[in-house]
Amino acid sequence: MTTQTTHALAARSREELLRRNTVFTQFLDAESPRLAMACHEMSRRFLADGRLLAFGSGAAATDAQHVSVEFVHPVIVGKRALPALDLGPDFAARLPVLVRPLDMVLGFSFAAGEPAVARTLRVAQERGALTFALVGEQGDYPFALPDHDLFVCQEVFELLYHMLWETVHVYFEHREQGHDVGASSFLYPFLGRQQQPLEQVMEEVQGSMRQKVAEVNRMRAAAAESEAEPMAMLAVAIGERVARGGKLIAFGNGGSATDANDLAIDCVDPPPGLTPIPAISVAAESANITAIANDIGAEAIFARQLIAHAQPADVAIGISTSGNSANILAALIEARKRGLLTVGIVGYDGGKMTQLLIIENVGNLICPADFKVGEDSKVIVTSVTEGEDKPLKYPLMFRAADLVLINKIDLLAHLDFDLPQLLRQIDAVNPGVPRILISARTGEGIEEWCSWLIAQRSRVAQPL
Repeated sequence: MTTQTTHALAARSREELLRRNTVFTQFLDAESPRLAMACHEMSRRFLADGRLLAFGSGAAATDAQHVSVEFVHPVIVGKRALPALDLGPDFAARLPVLVRPLDMVLGFSFAAGEPAVARTLRVAQERGALTFALVGEQGDYPFALPDHDLFVCQEVFELLYHMLWETVHVYFEHREQGHDVGASSFLYPFLGRQQQPLEQVMEEVQGSMRQKVAEVNRMRAAAAESEAEPMAMLAVAIGERVARGGKLIAFGNGGSATDANDLAIDCVDPPPGLTPIPAISVAAESANITAIANDIGAEAIFARQLIAHAQPADVAIGISTSGNSANILAALIEARKRGLLTVGIVGYDGGKMTQLLIIENVGNLICPADFKVGEDSKVIVTSVTEGEDKPLKYPLMFRAADLVLINKIDLLAHLDFDLPQLLRQIDAVNPGVPRILISARTGEGIEEWCSWLIAQRSRVAQPL
C-alpha cells in the first residue's frame, strides 16, 4: 500500500476522532440532567441491596460484560464493590428468574426495539426494577442512537456507564458525609467533608459530567494529532497480515478483556457495509483461563492459548491500561517469538510494554544465525580471548548481526591479539556493521551499548 494511502487513512482517522467530540458534547448536554437523577436513584437502590443486571444483544453483549466488571471490581482502590451481573447470551431466560424489585437493569442493543431486549426490559419493569434501554423505548430511561456510526454510539454508551459508576459513588459520598472521594476528587471537587443540599449536588454533578466530557474530548483531540499516523500505519500492517491469511488474536484483563472481546466481535460481525475480518479473543475463553491459571499460573493464561492458536501471519493485540500486566507481556513475548505482528494498546505512559526488552542467549557461536526467535535485532558478542578468526570461521553469525560487541578489551595488554585484523575480518563478512569495544570490568563501552539499545527500542516501539 502506498505512502499516499497511509496518509489518507491518517487524515480520515484524525477527522473521525475529532468528529466524535461534537457527538459526545451534544449527548451529555442533553442527557446530564437525566443521568444525574438516575444515578441518585441507583445509589438508593444499591444501599437497599439492589443489584445491577446487564445484558446485550449481538455486538452489544460486550458492553454488559464491561458494566459487570466496572461495578464489581472498581478501578479506584478503596471504592466499594457493587453487585453487578452480566446475564450472558441467554438473558431472556435468566432475567425473569433472577430479577428482584430493587434491582437495576441495563439492556444493550444497536437496533432500536430489538425484540428480545425490549421483552426482557418489559419483564424487569413489571417486577419493579429500574430499567435503562440503550437503545430503545422500553425502559425507565430510554436512549436513542446518538450517531449514525454504530462504533461511535458504542463509545458514547461506554462513557455513559462509566459515568453511572462514578456518579453513584459520588452520591454514596454525599450520604456518608466525611469520606474522601479519593482518586475521583479531580472529577468532583465540590464533594468535601460537609454535606450539601441534594439539589445542589445534582446540579454540580451535571456540571462535572460536562467537565469530564470536555477532558475526554481534549485527550481525543491530542490523540488525533499524535496517533493518527501510527494508527494508519498499523491498519496497513494488519491488512497485509490478513491478506496473507492471518487473524487477530486479542487479549486483556478486566475491562480490557471486554475490549478484546469487543474488538473480536466487531471484526467478525461488523456493522452493515463493512467486511468481516477473522479475529478471536482468548480473553473470552473462561474455561481455558481458569484451567491455565489453576495449573500453571495467571501469567500464562494468554501465552498458553496463543501457543495453541497462533500462526506466523497472525496479529497479537494486547490491551492493558497500565502496560504492566505480566500476562499481557508474556503473551506478547511469545507472539514475537512466533513471528506475529504485535500490537500494544496502553494507557498512561505505556508502562513496561513500551520498555520491553528481551535479551535471549541462543547458545554459543555454533548456533544457527537464521533461527528466528522473534527478535528485532541480532547482536553478536565476541571476546578478545577467543582469537581473531571467528568472523571467518562463523561467517553466518557475523553476517546476520546488526551489532558486534567486542568484549574483554581490558585484557588486550595481556594477550597476543590483533584487533585491527579482527575488524578487517568483520568488515569482510558484514561491511559497515556497527561495532562497540566493551569491558564489563572497566565499564568502557557500556554507555554506548545502552544508547544503541535505547535507539533500537525507539525504532521498533510505536505505542497506541
